[in-house]
Amino acid sequence: MSFRFDSFCGLYCGACDTLIANMENKVNELAKNLGRTSEDVTCHGCKTTVNSVHCRKCELKRCAKDRKIEFCCECPEYPCQRLIDFRHDKYSHHSVVIKNLDFIKKHGVEYWLREQKSRWSCPECGLNFSWYSEKCGNCGSKLFNCIDEEANLEK
Repeated sequence: MSFRFDSFCGLYCGACDTLIANMENKVNELAKNLGRTSEDVTCHGCKTTVNSVHCRKCELKRCAKDRKIEFCCECPEYPCQRLIDFRHDKYSHHSVVIKNLDFIKKHGVEYWLREQKSRWSCPECGLNFSWYSEKCGNCGSKLFNCIDEEANLEK
């Protein structure tokens, strides 16, 4: 299986609980915990053909594909109202999309992916963790998650 961690909107899929469960072959366990089917939570990343139910109908993804762009920051309308609304919705992990897209635009996706891999790995043991993890599942260290990150961003 091949996984992809970049997305059109600037989210890092490598910190998604669903993608992590797929990488760890825990799809059935995740589906049961969420009251979903395994098909609903099977995902290899936003830019693959295997997407979870949460990402299949994403308007940002559809728009980027229609415009034939890899990232929303390549669009002449960037940042559009749809992306701004997404950034300010109720999900803390969405709060970084514009920051991430600006970083990608300035430094490139490969550098951003390396930075994100480091950012979403436990600083004590290196285990990768998800957006909302509070403690490392391996060593128990407190983690700087997306809720903490959102609190540090300018609104």
